[in-house]
This record gives sequence, C-alpha cells and structure tokens, in this order.
Amino acid sequence: MAKLTVEIVTPEKRILSVQADEAIVPGGRGLFGVRPGHTPYLSLMEPGPLTLIDAGRRESYFVAGGFVEVGNDKVLVLADAAEPVSGIDVEGARRRMAEAQERMKGLSAEDARFELEQATVRREAARIGAAGMPRG
Repeated sequence: MAKLTVEIVTPEKRILSVQADEAIVPGGRGLFGVRPGHTPYLSLMEPGPLTLIDAGRRESYFVAGGFVEVGNDKVLVLADAAEPVSGIDVEGARRRMAEAQERMKGLSAEDARFELEQATVRREAARIGAAGMPRG
C-alpha cells in the first residue's frame, strides 16, 4: 500500500520526516484528512493537533499554526512551532493563557496588543486540548 511522506518543519528546525498511512491536519477551516492519492492542496493551519496514523498506531503533534501543502503523496507542514503532544507542559500552557487573559483586561479590542494576547489564548487553549487527546 502507498504511504505518505510527512514532514513537519518550523523556522528553527525540521521536527519530523516520516512515512504514514494518513495525516489529520488542523486546517484553517477545520480538520481534514490526507491519504495517499490526495489531490494537491494548500491550506492555512490553525493551532491544534496534527495526528499521524501508521499501521493503526496514532502519533500526535501540536502545531501552533502555519501552512500545509499536500501533493504527490507528500504532506509538508510549515508550522510556526511544533512539539510532540506527549511533551506538552500543560501547567505552563495554563499559566501563559491566564497571563494573556489578564493582560487583555486592560486593553481595548481596537488595540493591536489585544489581538496578540487573544492569539496567545487560542494557541495555549489548543495546546491544552491537544495534550488531553487520547493516545494510542
């Protein structure tokens, strides 16, 4: 059976390059699945879990947004940041989210910093959610 080549790359380094049967990606308009033979596709990514399935085994990574390109049985993930779900510091994510929420209280919605803090809240909430996903 054909396999996908999946690469996760951040501005700092290549996180992963593996073969998989399927990838489930947090696209800009929701999760979407990719299997071998998928039509070429380019999408924004929202912060969330990227799940790879190979021989029935699931492995998940948190991606903090970015882009994904699909073509020729290859999934290229250009992530703002990425980490294995198993390595997420949930308490640190909760702390960063609470700090951002606190900073938002003193800002108006028109303030550019408000949007930055709001993005931090969304990213850390997605990180916490990814950490709580079932594994296996």
